[in-house]
Amino acid sequence: MSAIEQSSIARTHVTDAPAPDRRARRLRIIRWTAIAVWATVVVWRTFTDGFAFNRELLLVYICTGLVAASIGQGRRVFYVVRDWLPFALVLIAYDLSRGAATLVGRPTLWHWQADMDRWMFFGTMPTVWLQERLKLPHPPWWEVVISSVYMSFFILPYVVAGVLWLRDREEWKSFVRLFVGLSFAALVIYALLPAAPPWAAARCTADDVAGGPSGPRCMFHSARGVPDGGLLGVLHSTHDGANAFVERIVGRGWGVLNLHSASALIDQGQASVNLVAAIPSLHSGLSAAIAVFLWNRVNRRWRPLLVAYPLVMAFTLVYTAEHYVIDVLLGWLLAAVVILGIRQFEVRRSRQQLLPEPVQNTIV
Repeated sequence: MSAIEQSSIARTHVTDAPAPDRRARRLRIIRWTAIAVWATVVVWRTFTDGFAFNRELLLVYICTGLVAASIGQGRRVFYVVRDWLPFALVLIAYDLSRGAATLVGRPTLWHWQADMDRWMFFGTMPTVWLQERLKLPHPPWWEVVISSVYMSFFILPYVVAGVLWLRDREEWKSFVRLFVGLSFAALVIYALLPAAPPWAAARCTADDVAGGPSGPRCMFHSARGVPDGGLLGVLHSTHDGANAFVERIVGRGWGVLNLHSASALIDQGQASVNLVAAIPSLHSGLSAAIAVFLWNRVNRRWRPLLVAYPLVMAFTLVYTAEHYVIDVLLGWLLAAVVILGIRQFEVRRSRQQLLPEPVQNTIV
């Protein structure tokens, strides 16, 4: 056989490669190209516009990344929209909860939470006590940590969901049931039982909130000069140069890293959602729920971090005047109720699946 004939036969073998294999290779190239483009865009936007602290933008990042990673894997691309719709609905419902609370028309709780905290701590208001002793004129390095922990509420659930979706859809379904169930349970409570946070109580007096208004003018002003420290109480001592009143300081830590866009996004987001949705604390409830969910799903060396996460979140919420201690405890309680309810549902469903199908009698 001549060399020309051998070359022709070799080319024939190459061109005769099965069509499915060629299509799979093309799709693989397209998938990795799409992933590279997605990563480039995300990195470029991060350098130019800052980190994606906005929940909606983060959700867009995750979903587009999952679409890119699903190219060439059957109908998985179409499942992204269907599967991630519940997260979008939660965000929409959370932003509309203010309207729901207004529609229900329940008076806002202003005094009960403060009274409960004072009762639990023998007359001391925890937020006042912490800001008296820890608040400095300029944010110390550890406020970067607490600002990051606070912001993790807007990021971590979606990252966990994205990883689970890629690894195990059954685990992902369990997490979605937990996230959606806990979020909607809290939203219902917000509508039926609106409650003001500590930072708002520090800006208002008893006369300002008589009758339980949901948006009195006082809560949109500074707490500076409010008689007797408002409903929260007076700061009796402060570090030199620190403001002598309770203030909302959850975003101060980002200033240490010059991430002022993060603080701006916090302010922008808080201005557009329900400001009297303090009971229960969804920040504390969701952080505890994530820790419980991941407990048996991660390596043991991560468990100390899972214990620390909800505890640091609780400290952050109380110190920065975002929540009372009672709000945090009720958030943990709601998380426990939802977790137990979902587990009962899953156990009941698995038992039903194991039951033998009833034998149907046939008449001959």
